[in-house]
Amino acid sequence: MNWSGRLVLVTGAGGFIGSHLVERLVELGARVRCFVRYTSQADVGLLRFVQPQAFKELELVFGDLRDADAVRRAAAGCQTVFHLGALISIPYSYVHPHEVVEVNVLGTLNVLEAIRACDAERLVHVSSSEVYGTARYTPMDERHPLQGQSPYSASKIGADRLVESYWRSFKLPAVTVRPFNTYGPRQSARAVIPTIITQALTQDEVRLGNLHPTRDFTFVADTVAGLIAATQAKGVSGQEINLGSDHEITVGDLAQKIIAMVGRPVQVVTEEVRQRPLSSEVDRLWADNRKAKRLIGWSPQIGLDEGLQITLAWIKEHLDLYRPGVYEI
Repeated sequence: MNWSGRLVLVTGAGGFIGSHLVERLVELGARVRCFVRYTSQADVGLLRFVQPQAFKELELVFGDLRDADAVRRAAAGCQTVFHLGALISIPYSYVHPHEVVEVNVLGTLNVLEAIRACDAERLVHVSSSEVYGTARYTPMDERHPLQGQSPYSASKIGADRLVESYWRSFKLPAVTVRPFNTYGPRQSARAVIPTIITQALTQDEVRLGNLHPTRDFTFVADTVAGLIAATQAKGVSGQEINLGSDHEITVGDLAQKIIAMVGRPVQVVTEEVRQRPLSSEVDRLWADNRKAKRLIGWSPQIGLDEGLQITLAWIKEHLDLYRPGVYEI
């Protein structure tokens, strides 16, 4: 696809993956409209880390996904839409499930209706591996049953099924992609890798929740490449596609790997406050990425060790952005 001059909408542009996606789209020559949740400080989120020259090219639109009119106006004239906007914290969803469902489900409905109005060529809807719940078999392909083990995952299941319904009911040109545990520079300490790194750099203990669950980690540049590939492939409307590394690692082993990279003696301890409720814990995530290879020609290019080194270097330079040891929800 020739991205030069192409008008693209990215919801959730101020978030971790969104900011990296925006930067890459500008590099490709696209005109990028960024839908960013409004605050009284007009905070652009992680877009502040986008290269200054690229940032100058962005069109910023502030609003709320729950505002149908705001979403419709943001989508007007756009040829491609990436829908990343969501409330993504699982612990936050335990405390504020109503807000999470409103943003993630109603917000997705508003995006779908806006795309029907603007007649965009493709929607890339970004889901989450959390919709699968604990693995019933591994590796987990797109036929794996869905199970809402937290209000967050239930809200993403609802959003995914809305996208499916709009494809089946209205032939809306949408593809759903499911990243498995994306990590990299700019990620907040709400996620496990920055949590481990910031504590290992500054403290004698790394405090975590359960150490036995496994996760399948994908470096952010690879996730972004997958999202872009999903816009270019033919015949993928109505499909659901995993973006994962096809490898799993326990949280405990991940912590030891990072501590070795940091190069100082650090003890790993568990804290009850960081643990999910027993029936809500997702014990195992391991992606089968063969469908992504087949349909969109995607496979990860950056291994875990290399990606962790890049992430570690970035966090070292930006430690002032973090509160090591403080449990973030």
